[in-house]
Amino acid sequence: MNDDDQKDEVKPAEEASDSSEDTTDSADPPVESAENAETEVAPSDVQPEEDYEEEEEEVEFDLEAQIEEFRLQIEEEPENCVHHYNLGEALSELGDMEEAKAEFDLALEYDKENGFSSVIHFAIGELYYNQLISGIHGTVVRSSVGLHSAHKAGDTITQVNSEDYEIPISEFELAIQDLGLLKADDEIVEYINQNAPRQISDTCYKWASDLIDKSRQIELYGDEIKDVKKAQKLLKKTMELDPNHTQAALMVKYVKKMLLEGWQAYDEYGFEAKKIQGSG
Repeated sequence: MNDDDQKDEVKPAEEASDSSEDTTDSADPPVESAENAETEVAPSDVQPEEDYEEEEEEVEFDLEAQIEEFRLQIEEEPENCVHHYNLGEALSELGDMEEAKAEFDLALEYDKENGFSSVIHFAIGELYYNQLISGIHGTVVRSSVGLHSAHKAGDTITQVNSEDYEIPISEFELAIQDLGLLKADDEIVEYINQNAPRQISDTCYKWASDLIDKSRQIELYGDEIKDVKKAQKLLKKTMELDPNHTQAALMVKYVKKMLLEGWQAYDEYGFEAKKIQGSG
């Protein structure tokens, strides 16, 4: 999700107004969103820092106002799934993930014919994925491809919970499954059709990356080879879904080298703390 993109109200095809705006590059479906898109500022239009602070406050105020508007709409039509979806998206933008998930769940509950469920499941998948890539899981694996002998103590993933990855993957799969029932503009249908598989691919890559990083931690926990082999399978799925995933392509070669040659981890003083034997 592009945090800089602002979104207007989301509605199915029969309720949404026509729009010619191209939103293909956005991580959210190309539908009316919960805020207005941010306008690009030319260099000549650069304003003092205090002006930027005022603009940021104004954007936050607009988002809060939009949330209140969605809440009023829900009071008028409490079983309208679109209103709950819109509120969930706005709350997600605000960073209130728990309440956003609750609104998405209500949206699914009131979507009796599953006419909007594909979009809702996609949003839930994004919600969980964004949580997944926050914190340490979003920072330490960017250097996973490289010389395994250079890996030293530091911010390293030590635990990988399969459920953290399975949940967003499941939601994106449900988005694909319900795509045929989606009552929305062709633009939205095409967006889900293209991006749900891509999100599954990215989640599998993230999972594989985290398993590799876990295997390179300083502590010897006994399942290093098992985790790297699982990462290898996840990378294969990544490439099947997205053959142009360049990071996964590099990681495939790296994993093959790890399993063949083995790898080491070093402590903060540069001494070898762990060595895993390869099959070669």
